[in-house]
Amino acid sequence: MPKVSYLAKLRAKEGKGDELVAAFEPIFEQVGREPGTLLYVMSRAKDDPDVFWFSEMYADDDALAAHGSSDAIAKAAPGFDGLIADADMILGEPVFGKGLPG
Repeated sequence: MPKVSYLAKLRAKEGKGDELVAAFEPIFEQVGREPGTLLYVMSRAKDDPDVFWFSEMYADDDALAAHGSSDAIAKAAPGFDGLIADADMILGEPVFGKGLPG
């Protein structure tokens, strides 16, 4: 099975960027315990503190599904409605990259 990549751009509601970062802390604790989550990076735009980019990579579709159904996601998701203004997401497969996990 090929690895799965997931890219997302989130825009927090105006002035809610720091709250969004805090809301993701439990998710980052969870991904540390997910063997199939190979990469999970949250980046903040330098020119807009309410814009975030996520780079994720999973061992396979099952690993992505396990991440998406985790307790951390289930607990955090309801709070995102008050924090996220809009989101764009792309599901794909990695092709090339320096430093890609195994």
